[in-house]
Amino acid sequence: MKILIKNALITNQRSPFNGQRKDLLIEDGIISDINTAIATDADKIIDSPNLIVSTGWVDVFAHFNEPGYEHRETIETGMEAGMAGGYTHLFLVPNTNPVVQNKSIIEFIKRKAVGKPVNLLPIGAATKDTEGKDLAEMWEMHQAGAIAFGDGLNGIQSAGLLLKALQYIKAFDSTLIQLPIDKSIGTHGLINEGIVSTQLGLPGMPSVAEHIVIKRDIDLLKYTDSKLHITAVSTSESLKLIKAAKAEGLHISCSVTPYHLFFSDEDLMEYDTNLKVNPPLRTKKDVEALRNGVLDGTIDCIASHHFPQHWDNKSCEFEYAKNGMLNLQTAFNVLLTALPAISVEKLVEMLSDNARKLFNIPTSTIEKGAKADITLFTNTGNTIFTKESNKSKSQNSPFFDKTLNGKVVGTIYNNEINLTK
Repeated sequence: MKILIKNALITNQRSPFNGQRKDLLIEDGIISDINTAIATDADKIIDSPNLIVSTGWVDVFAHFNEPGYEHRETIETGMEAGMAGGYTHLFLVPNTNPVVQNKSIIEFIKRKAVGKPVNLLPIGAATKDTEGKDLAEMWEMHQAGAIAFGDGLNGIQSAGLLLKALQYIKAFDSTLIQLPIDKSIGTHGLINEGIVSTQLGLPGMPSVAEHIVIKRDIDLLKYTDSKLHITAVSTSESLKLIKAAKAEGLHISCSVTPYHLFFSDEDLMEYDTNLKVNPPLRTKKDVEALRNGVLDGTIDCIASHHFPQHWDNKSCEFEYAKNGMLNLQTAFNVLLTALPAISVEKLVEMLSDNARKLFNIPTSTIEKGAKADITLFTNTGNTIFTKESNKSKSQNSPFFDKTLNGKVVGTIYNNEINLTK
């Protein structure tokens, strides 16, 4: 297949054409030519105004529910949502049934992506059944292709077990992904503890439940000299702790969800169950700190925390609604809407470059002879996400019918092209 991309701004620091507008010719999955004007017949010509091309985007935390919860999402529908959102590499959390905790389930997930323009990278469970009691067989999963380890939606509560996990993965240079929540604090909390929770009469989850875990985990990281990634940071204090740990030279990184950059707890005044998430939406002050954390480099990457829920888990009283929202298809647009002045270079760092470095994903480059692993997008114009354009099997999104900045044009990976409509 021959694909001709016309007049695209190349944003890739490793490319000799970085910052230049060029035509790109891709033949059988390989970039065969990059030039000012390429005149040739092609099976597909992509020519969009203000087009930008970067290395393919990477999401480090998504839930596809299969096996076990296919009524909410399947691997196929999750991949469709990811590709529509501009992603070519997707990390999948282990909270399925059965849990992703052995070689066979890792291989089952990876086989689903064969021949698709997306790469599935399972996160192996750090503990058996993600229950936080005994370590899982991480070496076996690493050999089978697990990209990292962690208990996904269940942050590891035991300090002793986390210590063992950090020591274990160090032997094969892997990373532990941790959701920072102390479940013994604010056990029944539904939203952030503060003025809004008091006004709404809802039990609150204090931010200290996040800070305590991060402080503890940093101490354990310092002791083990291993690698730790904190996902879904949600408070200004969390960023201070992580920034200080980075200054000490620890191998720590972090990610933020798109919705923690977009919404605050003040947006919950209508009890919208689609805004019920974990960690909860925090204050406007925290939102501002998170946005600054993206711009100053404290936050390394965007994690969608794509978490489909069946309609009956959201069409109920706020108290009984389940946590989670759809995010893969809108992550880029939400990021650009929350930070409209963000540079193209910073966008690509947050969506691709940094995650590749942190998790040792082969860093592709946009040059002649390289395999095409690219995302096509524009940071101008807008996108309106609708139920009709939604690729997920579920509908739990607060972004339906909102006008969001930017547009994903498509992806090219594994000699396959996927264009958004």
